[in-house]
Amino acid sequence: MSDLRNTTESDDSPTVATGKTTTKRKELFKWQIRIFALSWLAYAAFYFPRQAFSSAKIGILDEGFLTRQTLGLLDSAYLAAYAVGQFVWGAMTERFGTRVVVGGGMVMAAIAAMTMGIAPAVWLFLPTMIVQGLAQSTGWSGLSKNIASFFTLRRRGRAMGLFSTSYAFGGLVAAPVTGWVAYSLFDSWRWAFFSGAAIMIVAFLVFLIFQRNNPQEVGLPGIDEDPSLLDCEHVPRKTRAPIGVVKVQNKKFSPMELLAAAKHDPMVLRLGLVYFLLKPARYAILLWGPVLVLDAMPHLDAVTAIMVPVAFGLTGLIAPIAIGWISDTLFKARRVPPTVICLGLLVIALAMWPVVTSQQSIVLLTILLSFVGLTAYGADAMISGVAAVDFGTAKYAAGATGFINGCGSVGAILGGLLPGFFSGTVIFNLFAAAALLAALMLLPSWNSRPASS
Repeated sequence: MSDLRNTTESDDSPTVATGKTTTKRKELFKWQIRIFALSWLAYAAFYFPRQAFSSAKIGILDEGFLTRQTLGLLDSAYLAAYAVGQFVWGAMTERFGTRVVVGGGMVMAAIAAMTMGIAPAVWLFLPTMIVQGLAQSTGWSGLSKNIASFFTLRRRGRAMGLFSTSYAFGGLVAAPVTGWVAYSLFDSWRWAFFSGAAIMIVAFLVFLIFQRNNPQEVGLPGIDEDPSLLDCEHVPRKTRAPIGVVKVQNKKFSPMELLAAAKHDPMVLRLGLVYFLLKPARYAILLWGPVLVLDAMPHLDAVTAIMVPVAFGLTGLIAPIAIGWISDTLFKARRVPPTVICLGLLVIALAMWPVVTSQQSIVLLTILLSFVGLTAYGADAMISGVAAVDFGTAKYAAGATGFINGCGSVGAILGGLLPGFFSGTVIFNLFAAAALLAALMLLPSWNSRPASS
């Protein structure tokens, strides 16, 4: 938590601080730790009902309960609802607060997962997948708003980088855990959904008790959101001006202002288009990883096929921390350069899929998925998290993350759909081309920084 402590303590403090200022900073630091931990745990928990379907697919296909093409269409329905929800919930979070919107989404996700586990008929899968998509889309924009509300812009790259490990961790452990419960403990794919719902319910109770929406709710001033503070990184400590803590107006949004963040800064729109091109690759592996591994290496058993894509999530856990730190330090809070570098490396990794799978080596396949995870999650975390919040500013933080993630989720529909109809080689080549286009789109904005809020 050293990066979190740096957001409030001596590095930004005046040489001589009043007792009142010191007390406020210490109190703010305590709430930063609390809100960060709560946000991290909540978003990681979202992945358990989300990844339950990925784990269940192997058993569903073995039983002939649904065809592969039908599974792809169900993923598309889920992702379409997820995309719609991303656009809506960002603005709704501004109006009703993170506690209401995210908490409601957690309950919806648990109920939808339980329903899929007990569903006696195929037709029930479609409406429950739509509900699951709407529920899942409450999480990122609302919880990113938590980070924006409690952390200063100048240190937010590291705070958001650490927070972004939540979805990497969720993607890393959710499928193996739900798959292990389903196939090793109960020998039924339905238990993937039951276990995912149970974990979400526990997380919801913790969130309901401890969540607060902003510093003002606990008697503290708002966070200073002046983007000019980005330039203070090179100023010697003794000559830095004290960084005040000022109150941010809590202006509530209406549903008509869903595009307000994109209007505020055109970079939000560009990031949305780039995320549309990037997200299909990550979701194809998240939703179809075990099946894609079995396609490449048919001799593997179900549990092994589920475990191999863990390498994708493991390096994805490291990537957000590394890229957040690099963007804050090496690139002086510029978010585009590390994103472009990650995208370029991702193009190479995706294009290597047919070469590696032709070797029929589980070691090489694991290494490749590790590298794909490192580069995909690095770019993903920067675009959907740090850059979204930075360019949205405090005023539009939830709206910007909702808009950008909504664009990405529209693209993610392809990640859920295409593996149901095409081979791994075809889809990975398509995703490599999309990542290349995304890098080229961002290249002209290499030195871009947020406009003042």
